[in-house]
Formats: sequence, C-alpha cells, structure tokens
Amino acid sequence: MAKRTAEQSLVPVEVIEKRILLIRGHKVMLDSDLAELYQVPTKSLNLAVKRNAARFPDDFMFRLTQAEADLRFQIETSKRRGGRRYLPYAFTEQGVAMLSSVLHSTRAVQVNIAIMRTFVRLRQILATHKDIAEKLQAMERKYDKRFRVVFEILHRLMASPPEGPKRPIGFVSGGRK
Repeated sequence: MAKRTAEQSLVPVEVIEKRILLIRGHKVMLDSDLAELYQVPTKSLNLAVKRNAARFPDDFMFRLTQAEADLRFQIETSKRRGGRRYLPYAFTEQGVAMLSSVLHSTRAVQVNIAIMRTFVRLRQILATHKDIAEKLQAMERKYDKRFRVVFEILHRLMASPPEGPKRPIGFVSGGRK
C-alpha cells in the first residue's frame, strides 16, 4: 500500500490533468510537458521516440501545425531566443503508454502509471457526465412543459463556463465608502 501512495505523490493528478490538452479531437500531452514530468530534456525524449519510430504511428503521436503551436504558446515565453526550433509533438494516450517501452528509467515507469490513471479518471468523469445528460433528456421527454424552466437551468449548470476575461480576485484598495 505504501508503494502505491509513493507513485501517486510522485506527480499529483492535478498537475497531469492540467497538461492534458484537446487537440484535433484527441486528448494529448505535449513532448515538453512529458519531458518535464519524466525529468529529461525534451530533446532526449524526442530522440528516443525517433529511434523507435515504428512504435509511434500517427494515432499515437503527431506533430502540431504552426497554427496549433502558435495558439498553444502565445502566452508563454521562450527560454531560447526565437522559440523552439521544431514544432512540438503531441502524444495520445496510447503514445504515452508506448513511451514506457522506450524510456527505461524508474521515474518514467512511475510517471506513466500516474498518467494512465489520470486518463482513465478523465474517461470515467466524461462517461458519468454523459450518463447524467442522457437521463436528463429522458426526463425532459417524459415530463410536460411545466418543468421546461427547470430543465433549461439544469442544462446551463451542466454547460462549460464561457471562456473569456475573468474578473480579478481580491480586494479593491481605495475609496470604498
């Protein structure tokens, strides 16, 4: 039991969840994020992948387009003048799993276990959300128009919050009376 706790504390689930992106309809992780979690240089990770290219078909890994990379990195600053030399790779869940056969460190194996558990957890959350939405639709069909307002409110609560500028959090100093 203590071993499992050590694996889970190696990389918190929240850290992994924040690095899983939705690109081209796939949940992916970028090479630089994976390299940081594995504590290896991105160049080393990509070199190991290139040496084992046959293990990474297009549905396991793909290179981002310039437009996708620009959207992803528009708010981040580069450590190197001029940015990355190459467009980043995006690894699907299967690609991340395949990395464990390419990277041979103990940390890589432990991090992969944590990442796989996070992917499974996200799938379970999405399945639960889908089940609730289906039950709500069935209830809408069953009950009459008197409950329409209730269903509209439930749909709004289940919807993702709108993207956009957020209000600053904290106190406003100055002349509040």
